[in-house]
Formats: sequence, structure tokens, C-alpha cells
Amino acid sequence: MKRDTRFSQLNSRHVQYFKDLLGGGSAVIDGVSVDASADLEPFNSDWMRKYKGHTKLVIKPASTEEISQALKYCNDNMLAVVPQGGNTGLVGGSVPVYDEIVLSTSRINTIRSFDPVAGTLVVDAGCILESVDQFLADKGYIFPLDLGAKGSCQIGGNVATNAGGLRLLRYGSLHGNVLGLEVVLPDGTIMDDLTTLRKNNTGYDLKQLFIGGEGTLGIITGVSILCPQRSQAVNVAFFALESFEKVQHAYREAKQQLSEILSAFELMDGRSQDLVHNVTNKKRPLEGDHPFYCLIETSGSNAEHDKEKLHQFLEHVMSEEIVSDGTLADNASQMQSLWSWREGITECLGHWGGVYKYDVSIPLSDLYELVEDTRARLSSAGLVGDTNEHPVVAVVGYGHMGDSNLHLNVATRRFDKAVEEKLEPFVYEWIAKRNGSISAEHGLGLQKKPYIGYSRSETMIRLMKQIKELFDPRGIMNPYKYI
Repeated sequence: MKRDTRFSQLNSRHVQYFKDLLGGGSAVIDGVSVDASADLEPFNSDWMRKYKGHTKLVIKPASTEEISQALKYCNDNMLAVVPQGGNTGLVGGSVPVYDEIVLSTSRINTIRSFDPVAGTLVVDAGCILESVDQFLADKGYIFPLDLGAKGSCQIGGNVATNAGGLRLLRYGSLHGNVLGLEVVLPDGTIMDDLTTLRKNNTGYDLKQLFIGGEGTLGIITGVSILCPQRSQAVNVAFFALESFEKVQHAYREAKQQLSEILSAFELMDGRSQDLVHNVTNKKRPLEGDHPFYCLIETSGSNAEHDKEKLHQFLEHVMSEEIVSDGTLADNASQMQSLWSWREGITECLGHWGGVYKYDVSIPLSDLYELVEDTRARLSSAGLVGDTNEHPVVAVVGYGHMGDSNLHLNVATRRFDKAVEEKLEPFVYEWIAKRNGSISAEHGLGLQKKPYIGYSRSETMIRLMKQIKELFDPRGIMNPYKYI
């Protein structure tokens, strides 16, 4: 890949324009006229330190109007732009590849309105997910999305990547929950579709193009979203199983017996739990070692009724020998402790060095087979072991059973070309043969750009390119990524 020569080189005149527009100070990080490497570093690297760009200018507009003027100037002067929210993505979609200008949405962070009757929320794109959820908690509502990065990810970035997370089983995807968007197009035009209506069947639903568009068509500045009532009663169960067939059986039973109160069904293999135990040294929730573990959460309105249903479910699956062992949380502290065995996996995987992450969708019957085949492939190549000469520490699988979303993770002592050659395109070919998706969450970004053909037909890719050319004919928005 080479830098696109159509794009202009940044100079002091460009920098001065943005300083005049935004007021300078913290709104502009200028690496053109001075050495600002340390200040630019967080914007040039993703949080996993896997991708590194070379931007020399970060701008932080404080309003939709300022973003509009900034993009118009960039479009007129052929300056490439990368929109960046919390920069918590895993595929290099929010960092520059070369010297693109980073446009941070961190300063547009106002909660604009909330309707406590309809449950409709309107927020700026730069609002932090956790802060918005806390705001809603005080109103008796919940944001229909929960992520491990909720303390730093931004709503605009969540929508731009169509983030899924832990609540999708209960509340569905952002494609269904987002009611309207405010977007600044590459030429500076403000597309105001910030409706709060649940029904609006007047022509094309254009907002859907920007949900999961990864900032390639424009910059999301405002989001209107439907938020459900916060459940008064939450219960959590954690249990062990001896095979993936029994995991599937338990999931079927959970849907049948818990139905309307089932809000999460999380899968974790035994190796992932071993890693969490080894890193944290916490006492395990259950005795013994088991090949698989699952966490169930229920959310309803009657605590005793819901807990009794969950207790009966657990008794049933244990009496039928579907589940080997299990426990129910008695209070909020125990719930948090059980959830930590699922949510702590991501952080613990990075303990030894690097992690190769694949966030994919696969038909449920085949879901865990990818982990087994990948583990066997790396082991047969002599790459997995307990000593330093082996780059791979472990191959683990975990994820969301409710939406067939597997997190295939390869924990390593270091990033190694030999490991990469065994993983790619093997993982993508394996998924394509089973009509899965190479990106369930996070998008394609830079990492999966060469592999889009494994999940999309030539016709679909051609249509995507035509849409890109329509909205961004000069190609300034988030270049070098998947379009």
C-alpha cells in the first residue's frame, strides 16, 4: 500500500486555518510547525498498539458547524481525514495510515435531550457510553449497548462500527435501535435526519448507510436512539459444561424456559478461564476444571419470580446432565464477580504480550469448531508452547451465543510472522466455507480490507464502491480502509 498522491501535503497555511476556525489551544495539536510527537502518539496508535499512523495534525471541533467547515476545507484542499472517537477499535479503522488529519469528536459531548415517556435519547457523537448509561440509569432507563470499553468508547464510534456487545440478545442491534442521525458529509453538507420517530417510512432510510460505515461516508455528529426501561430485577448464573454440544443444548433450554427475561448468554471455553485465573489469581466460581463455561443473565421486573425461574432452569439442566455444575449470584457483588470472569478475558489475554483477535459470526452448530481447528493448526506447526521459543501461549474462544458471535483470540508472547501466516487467510477461508461473517463487530478497518470478498459478493462490493463514490467523490474520508 502506498500513500495516495492525490492528497495534499499538510503545510503551515492549513494549520493556521484550523487554528483560526477552532480557536487554537487544545482544539488543535500542531505537529507541522513544532515537534508534537508525544501529544500525537495517542491519536496515531490504536489501543492494542498494533497499528501506527503518522498524522501531524489533530483537530477537535466543538460543534457540528465547526466540523462542517473543517470538512469543507479539507474537501476543497484535498486533505485526507480520519474520524476518531474513543479509538477503542480492534481493526485499525480509527487511526491514520499515513499523514491523514485526525478529526476527534471528543469535544462534542452534550446530551441534547431525553423523553422519559417515549424513551428516546438524543446525544452528541462524542458522549462516552458509560456516562450516557449512568445518565439513563437515573431516569430508570438503559442504553441498549454494553461493551468492555464503555468507559472510553464514544457513541458516534459505536454507531459508526455498528458495535454489538453484551446486550444484543435482549435489545437487538444498533440498526434497529438508532432512530436518526446527524451526519456531516465530506463536502461539509450537514445531513439532519435526527428524528425521534419510531415509524418514518418516507423514502430511503439513509441513516443505515452510516451505521457500520466506519466513517468512510461522513462523520456522525448526533445520534437519536431508542432506550428501553432499566430492569428492576437482574439475576446471574454461572455454570460448567463438558462439551459444546451441551452448550448448544443449554442455550436451547434457556431460550425456552427463560424466554422474555433472558438478557445474556455468554460462552467461555476452559482455556480462557484458565488464563483469567492465572493472571488474576482469583478464586474460581466453580470447583474443578471444565471444557466450557456459560454465564446467563436475566432482566425482568420481579426479582423473586425471575430468580425462581433461573433456579428452576439450573436445576433442570443439571438433573438432565446438560450442565455439570453451576451457581447463582445472591447479590450485586456476586453478580459483578461472576461477570468479571467473562469481561476480564480481554485484558488478561494481553498479559504475555500480543493478541491476534478475530471477532466473527458463524452458524451456531459450527461456532467452536473454528477454535479447535485453529488451535490444531498452530500446534501442529510447533508454534504453541509453554516456553519463550514458542510465540503462542494459548488459543481461546469466547463470545455471545445469542447472536452467533465468536471471539477467536490467539494470545502470544510477541507478534510473529509465522503465526500470522498460519492464521490468515486460513481463518477467513474457514468462515467463508460456512457462510459466516469475517466481521461480527468492530468492522473491517485496515486489518480486514483485503478479505472483504470472503463475506461479500462482487456485486455487493461494487455497490459499496458506488455508494462511496456518490457520497465522497474525492475520497478524503478515512482512506485506505475497506472501500
